[in-house]
Amino acid sequence: MSHSQHPGGQFYLRRSAQLPFIEMRRADRSSACYRPHSHDEFSFGTVDRGCADYRYGNQHYTIGSGSLVTLNPGDLHSCNPMQQQWSYRMLFVDAAWIGQLQQETAPGAFDYRPFRAPLATADASSARFDQLFGLLERNASALQIETELIELLLPQFQAQVAPVAMSGPQPEILRVRELIMDNLEQSLSLETLCQTAQLNRYQLIRRFKQHYGQPPHAYQNDQRIKHAKQLLRSGKLPLASIAQRLGFADQAHFQRHFKQRLALTPGQYQAFFTS
Repeated sequence: MSHSQHPGGQFYLRRSAQLPFIEMRRADRSSACYRPHSHDEFSFGTVDRGCADYRYGNQHYTIGSGSLVTLNPGDLHSCNPMQQQWSYRMLFVDAAWIGQLQQETAPGAFDYRPFRAPLATADASSARFDQLFGLLERNASALQIETELIELLLPQFQAQVAPVAMSGPQPEILRVRELIMDNLEQSLSLETLCQTAQLNRYQLIRRFKQHYGQPPHAYQNDQRIKHAKQLLRSGKLPLASIAQRLGFADQAHFQRHFKQRLALTPGQYQAFFTS
């Protein structure tokens, strides 16, 4: 297991040896702060020490020991210590695996069902998370870990009878997103995005933010960092090449944006998967 110095404390990040679709993170006495960002995976975790300011979309919570935070793929959020330091644990689980699990329990026309709420405060949920995380750290059997994971997760999702219909983005906003995703390496101008959407600047920014929770430039940087994580885990490209491939001005620019969202430098993140 690889450890790293985190601002003000210790931090580790690794994939489960038994179930590689699960990623584990633990921070102890950390003062790290995170800018709003999102993940491709389902993520959930708890605060072990201290209190944190948890912002989820337009909602705002104060969380501490015993609260179980639950996040769907793509949910914009930030979670930062309210005092000098905090300790926390998080798990990240592949969205396709969870979607398949949900199909087994209640088949339907959906990719996955979201969590019931961004915060669960039941003591039983927190205790089961502790048990699951302990099994992962001890490299218990895959059967035991997967059973515990399923028993923790299924009660947290929205009702299994008819999933809630979620409206997708308007076609013009979807075109803008597709343009951004196809050109992560380019610095797209607002004018180009407006032409693609056939909207004025105010309409574009307002509608894009309504659906994705952040304006186009922030969304593009968020997607760049997600793609960077995949490239860093492969260990096949040097940091400077990744920065250039994803459209960052230089390696320092890449490092600044990466650290703002993960509280780690790209090199530290890569070391967890290649050392």
